[in-house]
Amino acid sequence: MSAWKRGNEPLRAPSRLLLGPGPSNVAPSVAAAQGSAPVGHLDPFHLSVLAAIRPLLRQVLGTGNELTFAIPGTGTTGMQAILESLLEPGDGVLVGSCGYFGGRLAEASRRLGAEVTLVEGEWGKPLALDALRSAAQGKKMKAVCVVHAETSTGVLQELPGMSELAAELGALLVVDAVTSAGATPVEMDARGIDALFTCTQKGLGCPSGLAPLSMSARAVEVMKARRSPVPSFALDLGLHAGYQAESPVYHHTSPSGSQLALHEALRLIHEEGLAARYQRHAEASARAVAGLETLGLELLVPKEQRIPHLLAVRVPEGVDDAKVRRHLLERHSIEIGGGLGQLKGKIWRMGLMAEGARPRSVDKLLEGLKEALKSS
Repeated sequence: MSAWKRGNEPLRAPSRLLLGPGPSNVAPSVAAAQGSAPVGHLDPFHLSVLAAIRPLLRQVLGTGNELTFAIPGTGTTGMQAILESLLEPGDGVLVGSCGYFGGRLAEASRRLGAEVTLVEGEWGKPLALDALRSAAQGKKMKAVCVVHAETSTGVLQELPGMSELAAELGALLVVDAVTSAGATPVEMDARGIDALFTCTQKGLGCPSGLAPLSMSARAVEVMKARRSPVPSFALDLGLHAGYQAESPVYHHTSPSGSQLALHEALRLIHEEGLAARYQRHAEASARAVAGLETLGLELLVPKEQRIPHLLAVRVPEGVDDAKVRRHLLERHSIEIGGGLGQLKGKIWRMGLMAEGARPRSVDKLLEGLKEALKSS
């Protein structure tokens, strides 16, 4: 029945156990913060929230970068803001892709007029550093772009050596950390990452709506030295930095509830401790893998190359992918994801992130999946 035919009854979202590639479930205190009374975007309280977010976010990302904050939007918005603020027509960009989201980095760069060299690896396997170096052919580049945790395949891309390659090419290292931040170490400074973007609704354990990002001092200088203005006024990170400054300059109406929820999610991460949080995600993954193997299911990616908290599970021969997912959703109110691109219908994507990285969540998933497989 259409919502418009229900009279004046308020709509209420169903309670789901979100164990797909995102979003993830959030802690009650985060949900409460999201629903706080709105305040103005220049209200002293809201500005104090923005100021409190920045050091907490730096801790999670492993950076001391001054330009570290969250802008309104999703991970895609963060990607667009980073690329638009750094790239100009004619710039050389080397993009490594071994899945759906690496391809998006390439397409977004092309639309900005960049000359993209795309290195496409096999879906389900990480990129080889030598393949990137060979494709570049020693040409000068503005940016080298890679995905840290490829959500479409469950592959965790090793980053050691990437910053050295970028330095060889005179380039900035740009990293998509949408599915890694908050659930597995990012270590931005230690890995020589110049620009990074993520989202709030996965490992950070917050509702969607913000795109946390960070840029090194070197990247900020590149942005300031542009020959032309950033094409999007809304996504110009120089203007966003002005709004986030000690004496803020108005740029947009910051969503107070979303920023307050992010602060609470980051506070909980700080309270738990990063090492303990990463260990919790690893233990949830190990519990899930053991249970999946007991059910006779296979994983796409070997353990040493796998995102700990995003499992790509092969759909068994003769099993209807969509029917299993529908059974989980309708009978158990559990959401898992299907495959994208060339893996559509071939894998399930199971995310154990934030509040989902708990033994009880894993056990509910395995129980529901066992039943769903029997009925498929």
